[in-house]
Amino acid sequence: MKAKPGLTTKGLNTLQTRTFVGKEKKSLAYVIAIMNMILHGIEAPNIIHTNTLTENLADIQEKDRFEVVLANPPFGGKERKEVQQNFPIRTGETAFLFLQHFIKMLKAGGRGGVVIKNTFLSNTDNASVSLRKLLLESGNLHTVLDCPGGTFQGAGVKTVVLFFEKGTKTRKIWYYQLDPGRNLGRPTHSTTPTWPSSLRCKRRSPTRRSPGPWTRRPSTRRLATSR
Repeated sequence: MKAKPGLTTKGLNTLQTRTFVGKEKKSLAYVIAIMNMILHGIEAPNIIHTNTLTENLADIQEKDRFEVVLANPPFGGKERKEVQQNFPIRTGETAFLFLQHFIKMLKAGGRGGVVIKNTFLSNTDNASVSLRKLLLESGNLHTVLDCPGGTFQGAGVKTVVLFFEKGTKTRKIWYYQLDPGRNLGRPTHSTTPTWPSSLRCKRRSPTRRSPGPWTRRPSTRRLATSR
């Protein structure tokens, strides 16, 4: 980072102290996050050892918000009832609580990229429907990236990445299917880089075999059809 040409002292200070902020509940992941930041040139990482979900959304003010949120929240976890009281949409599913938190933490015009279980797109339980409505009405969910199994080690489920911008209601959603051209299980050693040539995205209709643009008008009942 220090060796990057054209980076001023002010710019370096901004990167070091006011650009990257994180919170982590689990001790091991917290230590790994600190180490990773230091190895990438952040000398004093702004990572806090805490449970993000214990924060009451009603207490979040404009000064607390961010321009960008990138997150891969835990799947399948459960939070106790007193934690759920901090959220307008109450559910034990930690990923759904985190998504509410991320939406609240974004500034107007802020951008989010969040990994979540693909079942979120079509679940019919009250929490899923309400959360989809919140996402569609509070921001522009412009893109959904469908990831193949094994993209995120240990998740045990298929995932999608939601890309949205806060402030404008969703009018149209682009759906992309990630096609790496290979198994995304445990990586094996290779001396030949494969990412540039093998990683590609397809815009494919869920109901037609022929490739082509796939867009849908937003609906709180379901964001995508099964394939």
